[in-house]
Parts: sequence; C-alpha cells; structure tokens
Amino acid sequence: MVTRKSDAQIALMRRAGRVVAEMHAASIDLIRPGITTADIDRLCRTVLERRSARSNFLGYHGFPAVACISVNDEVVHGIPGPRVLRDGDIVSIDCGAIIEGWHADAAVTVAVGAISSADQVLLDVTKAALDASIEQCVAGRTLGDIGAASMAIVKTAGFDYLREYTGHGIGTAMHEPPDVPNYGKAGRGMRLQVGHVIAIEPMVTAGRADVMTLDDDWTVVTADGSRAAHFEHTVAITDDGPEILTASS
Repeated sequence: MVTRKSDAQIALMRRAGRVVAEMHAASIDLIRPGITTADIDRLCRTVLERRSARSNFLGYHGFPAVACISVNDEVVHGIPGPRVLRDGDIVSIDCGAIIEGWHADAAVTVAVGAISSADQVLLDVTKAALDASIEQCVAGRTLGDIGAASMAIVKTAGFDYLREYTGHGIGTAMHEPPDVPNYGKAGRGMRLQVGHVIAIEPMVTAGRADVMTLDDDWTVVTADGSRAAHFEHTVAITDDGPEILTASS
C-alpha cells in the first residue's frame, strides 16, 4: 500500500535527510586520489554516530557497510573495501539514515581528481535527469511523468538507463511501494498526492544498459564495461510542490 505521510512524519524524514546530505558533503570533501572506498564508508559511519542516526544500509539483506560505494563501471551496490581511488575515476556514494524510525536515502556521483570530458557529460546528464524528474513531483502528476522526464534527458544525450533497478517509495522502511521507474509514458501510472514521499534515482550508462552482478552478490556492473553514474534524492510531494528532503541546507 502506498502511504501518505503527515507533516510531522515528513519533518522526521527531513531530519534524516539532512544527515544523508552531511554524509555526502563530508565524503565529497574527503574524495581524492589515494583514499580507499573503505575510508569513505568509515567517514559516513562517523557522521551517523555524530548525529545519533542509524544506517538503513548496514545489515540490509546482509549488506556489510553503511554506504554503497560504486566506482567507474560499477553502477550500484558496490561494497566498500581496500580499493584505492585513482585520478580520473568516478565514484558513486549511495547512503541513508534513520531518525526515530523514519528513513531518507540519496546518492551522488563525483569525480576523483581530473576526469575526462566524456565522464563529466555523463555526470551532468544523470544529474539533469534527476532534476527533471523532481520537477514532475507535483500533486496530480503521475509516475509516468517522472520516468518520461528522466528518459528524455538520457536518450537525447545518447546514453542509456537501467530498467532492472528503480526508485521507490520511502518512509518507515527504506523501500516501500511504489516502484519509481526512470522511464515511462507521460500521464501513465499512479497519480501523485500530497504526502507521498519517493526516492528518485536515475542510473545511467555511457554504453549499453545491460548489467550483471559480481560474485559478491551485491555489486552491479555494466556488462560492456562502460562507465555509469547514479544520482538520487528523497522527495516529498507537498502543497507547494516538490521538497527535496536530502538536499544540503
């Protein structure tokens, strides 16, 4: 069942969202050639502890970290570890937080040192797809409007998008109904109402969108080795339009 959140419940999700935004900001400040993906996860844990928040990633179906750290051709769900980041890499940080039982979830993909112009375009297009989707988060619009807006940006740029993985509702669980695809037809699908809260997360590939999961049973990579980007925000539909709960203050 798709639930509508009260103002008080959204306020708690907003608090959780600010913790996620702080995790991202701290990670971006840390990222440089020579650090490991485990260093990023360790920093995210520190932010959670400082804000008395819990991770909604750690232990989720056995996931061993508080952040998914995905590098280059890794699209989502990368497990932090000893991998050293190098100049020219792109790295996605996907993490979440829980405050008083209410969740927030967001992702950002950033450059490590100097990246190629092609990789910068990939990042810019994926972020633009997220922004276009968020603009559709108005009462009366549909999930199809969200997906169509994202799809148009991605396809116009000559990139592709994952079909197997989607955004989702969020609230007292990290993943709630409905699924929020990054593709669709305008006017189709569930109609948005004030109080709905969804996580929108375009996952875009520079090559084909075919993916496979590595032997760790978590890390999703592009089948052709092309690079990928991932951006996500938790968004509430309000009387005044979309509110990004995971935006930096």
